[in-house]
Amino acid sequence: MGGIVSAWGLDKAALSLCAARVCKLVLAQVVRDEVEENLLLHAERLSPLEADELIKQYHRLVKLAAPETIPYPVGALVHSGRHLIRHAADVPVLLSAIASKPDWLLAHNTRHFTNTVAKRIGLRIATPATFFRTLSSVFS
Repeated sequence: MGGIVSAWGLDKAALSLCAARVCKLVLAQVVRDEVEENLLLHAERLSPLEADELIKQYHRLVKLAAPETIPYPVGALVHSGRHLIRHAADVPVLLSAIASKPDWLLAHNTRHFTNTVAKRIGLRIATPATFFRTLSSVFS
């Protein structure tokens, strides 16, 4: 959500790459629902004009990025995947990532989305800062 509500930041930069279709946005429905719920909560604290503008910007980003949407994993799979990550609420996110096999899973929550989790599932999990540092090394 930081990439939407912040004036500037690495989250917004990553989303901008997706909006420009330099990178492909793969978006789990569980993540999209959480972002939209938090976006509406944030909008409630704004003036009606600012809230409308925020929602318009979000919809524009989604339209430009044209994300590939990954559906919710089925309940039985969520239950059986509980051992993969410490926080139960993150299991559907992780299972969606496993299903979509992205090049990168960007997350700020390094307490839950750890290097151990990344090795366990065979995906590259990084913060946006690490993503951009790695990306910059390609151009050095």
